Amino acid sequence: MTTAIYPGSFDPITNGHLDIVKRASSIFEKVVVGVYDLPMKNLMFSVDERVDLARMAVTDLKNVEVTGYSGITVEFARKIKAQVIVRGLRATSDFEREFEMALMNKKLAPDIELMCFMANLRYQFLSSSLLKELFQLGGNLDDMVPEAVSKALKKKLLP
Repeated sequence: MTTAIYPGSFDPITNGHLDIVKRASSIFEKVVVGVYDLPMKNLMFSVDERVDLARMAVTDLKNVEVTGYSGITVEFARKIKAQVIVRGLRATSDFEREFEMALMNKKLAPDIELMCFMANLRYQFLSSSLLKELFQLGGNLDDMVPEAVSKALKKKLLP
């Protein structure tokens, strides 16, 4: 059985992330969405909140599970016996960062493969940071995030 891990901060999970998860789940027998606990970012949601939101978003995907993790991604991949790391690419800037991470991961774990999915054109512009900013400015996120995320953002940011 081939297991893939899709790691990220998912603060919060977006429809772009879900598109990657769905596509990966159609290729691999098992996909683990790994929610990294302490990325070097300003987080809006705790790791438990991010895990819960991601779980709600993937309930219809029977071969997908969501779990939080800490430490080095390839070590977590080994722990769950994942053979593949899944990543999404939106633009050239994503490619440069992902290329650097891929080289480091290959150095640390030559036995774990990387599979990059090109983002759907519909989500090329979408990032968690951008959508949080848009929401804080009163923008509509209806077709960019799952309903549970929209509700969580309203609860977190609106009085």
